Amino acid sequence: MDIQDALLKQAQIKAQDSTLVATFDIDGTIPGTGAYVVGLVGATPDYSTQRRLCIEFMNGEAIAFYSFNREQGTEENYDLSGVTHSENRITGHFPLTAIDGLGQGHVMSAFSEADGREYQSGVPVEEAL
Repeated sequence: MDIQDALLKQAQIKAQDSTLVATFDIDGTIPGTGAYVVGLVGATPDYSTQRRLCIEFMNGEAIAFYSFNREQGTEENYDLSGVTHSENRITGHFPLTAIDGLGQGHVMSAFSEADGREYQSGVPVEEAL
């Protein structure tokens, strides 16, 4: 897999009723071979509370859609019907409760991983919450 073809350009999140809609735009395409993950890391300003929201692909197809609560050490899996994607845009419809506990003033960034290795981190996120 040539991960240079899967650069995460930007990420956006917005609240829609009880849903957190996360959109990831890729400069290139979702890799057709290997593992590829896009996600968000949200935290309180002191990083004492953290959440990870992830969409995982294998060979170009979405295979996992979940959030991870670091304090509780729990992972919640969601139905893959909440994920849509084209070659260069991925959208996940997470429950808004996935970021419970972060509150106002939180920090949020996007990341990508390829074949189990961190590829990008700290990608800015445009928020409309």
